[in-house]
Amino acid sequence: MNRNSLWQQEGKVKFQIGNTFYRSQSQIGRDLGLLAAAIYKADTGKLRVLDVMTACGVRSLRYVLESQADWVWANDANPEVNITLSQNLASYLEPSSYQITYQDANRVFFDCYQRQDYYDLVDVDSFGSPAPHFSTSLWATKIGGLLYLTSTDGRTSSGHEPEKSLQVYGAYARWHPALHEQGLRLLIGSVLQQANNKGLSIQPIFSLFNGQVYRVMVRVLTHPSSELKHYGFLGYCHHCGHYETVSWRQLSRAVCHHHASPEPLTLSGPMWLGPLHDRPMLQRMERLAQQWNWSERVQLLQTMQAEADLPSYFFGLGEIGRRGKMDPPPRDRLIQLLQAEGYQASPTHINAQAIKTNAAIATCIELARQCQSAKDSNS
Repeated sequence: MNRNSLWQQEGKVKFQIGNTFYRSQSQIGRDLGLLAAAIYKADTGKLRVLDVMTACGVRSLRYVLESQADWVWANDANPEVNITLSQNLASYLEPSSYQITYQDANRVFFDCYQRQDYYDLVDVDSFGSPAPHFSTSLWATKIGGLLYLTSTDGRTSSGHEPEKSLQVYGAYARWHPALHEQGLRLLIGSVLQQANNKGLSIQPIFSLFNGQVYRVMVRVLTHPSSELKHYGFLGYCHHCGHYETVSWRQLSRAVCHHHASPEPLTLSGPMWLGPLHDRPMLQRMERLAQQWNWSERVQLLQTMQAEADLPSYFFGLGEIGRRGKMDPPPRDRLIQLLQAEGYQASPTHINAQAIKTNAAIATCIELARQCQSAKDSNS
């Protein structure tokens, strides 16, 4: 069967892929974007969307039909998608509710800036790194509006190519076990730095890692200087697994003191070290997801709320087991033991086999041994 003739169903729309790109696994990111957009519309009474890399147009359609967007600009750099894109949008939307163009994204952003035509939500679903659009996408985003960025360039943010990460993010990314959270934090930090250059700032709404895809939504704000306190470095000790956030003023003293002689920390950054998500917004998104009967998204949003304010790293269960010379501990039981000891602890949406906690890894290992001892005594 010809793939190009197949119809796809997502949310309330049926559409054709044709010669465009569509990744069904990325629906989770589109769903979260729709929830945030619908809440924005409810708060402000209007929603104009710029979907600057639209491909088949599924995001544009769903923003109008499900988030009740008043108007959407669907753009793609490839004019060869015109037949598929035009047919998909015309199947559902009134001509007065959208426009289609075929331009490079940065030309679109510059055009918006020149005409002072700013959007409530700018969705940049890029392939690879979104670095060429960190600064320019801000040109098209309204103050108070939402900017939604995508990266599929996990190799650069994971520390495998630190020199390239310096070029892309203006940050030196090193390898450590929580590398996928690092990818999200590099994205947020880079946008914060570019916003500061324009006398603006940002607030993370939510951050999502889904397999190979990183998605970050931020709200664009006038410049509050307090956000810079969350912009710094993450240190990792390869000897004991300890993490530590390091401010610019502490760089000369970046060592791990959990040893007889201090060991140097491997530093990554600068990056965003503050909350990954805005918990009040996630609570509203969860309630809306319940109304829409999106049970899987409700569960995800609950996990994201639990991890929102925890430290800027996580501990993999495998690493805890390896460093403690035992089997990986059961996640939920370890979380219960940490909480009973007065620590914050939760699962993380980034890695199902990991936990986020404000306890040290040595404490996690000690409590994991209790899990192991209980398991051995019951066997």
